[in-house]
Amino acid sequence: MERPEGREADQLRPISFVPDIAPHATGSVLVSFGNTRVICSAMVQPGVPRWMKEQNVPGGWLTAEYAMLPYSTGGGRKPRDISRGRLDGRSSEIQRLIGRSLRAVVNLKLLEANTAWIDCDVLQADGGTRTASITGASVACAIAFERMVAEGRLKASPLTGHVSAVSCGVYQDTAILDLCYLEDRDARVDFNIVMTEDAEFVELQGSGEEAAFSSDEMSAMLMLGRKGISEIGELQRQAVRSALGDAGEDAAQRLAKHFKKS
Repeated sequence: MERPEGREADQLRPISFVPDIAPHATGSVLVSFGNTRVICSAMVQPGVPRWMKEQNVPGGWLTAEYAMLPYSTGGGRKPRDISRGRLDGRSSEIQRLIGRSLRAVVNLKLLEANTAWIDCDVLQADGGTRTASITGASVACAIAFERMVAEGRLKASPLTGHVSAVSCGVYQDTAILDLCYLEDRDARVDFNIVMTEDAEFVELQGSGEEAAFSSDEMSAMLMLGRKGISEIGELQRQAVRSALGDAGEDAAQRLAKHFKKS
């Protein structure tokens, strides 16, 4: 089996985080998984959804929006959802996934009576836009929350740990990690894995593309996913430390202590 980019079956694409790509956001990064690039931002505003007030639910809320910019794909201009008057089903499903994934590692009570808005805008799509969005959004949240603590806007960071995601699949009858577009297009099985940095699952999305897959193949993909998530988690921590300096190092130590307790 030879991959289009010449990677080994268990090899991630080059991953990078460029912090503060959106200066007016509380926290932001440009995350790249190979040629897939997504701007992820976090903004925290006072107020919570009406349903929380009506039900007297304490704390805050976190929600996400996802969009592919018109020039993000190679198949011609992609119309904006607003031009059609509705969000397409794929975008709706992905932004719900991003929100669920982030809420798994955010203590909403510590967010107080605020709403964290996560925006993920795809600049360039080459497979794995949802997994890159989740991974980048976690870094954007860490930066935003730590800055709010430093400014006295929050008593403590609500983030209990990083969450990240990676794609796996069965391509040419071999389980592979982190699929680019060509691999995703031709894969017999497509699998997305979302995990916390202490190796707990948040969500699994897997389907056979006009084919079934065996338990051995699923086990192989899960093993690849765990390996990839472990490597991504270290890159996330490095990105936060780089963006925040000493405050980022302090944040990393607090999260490490949290995992030892949990």
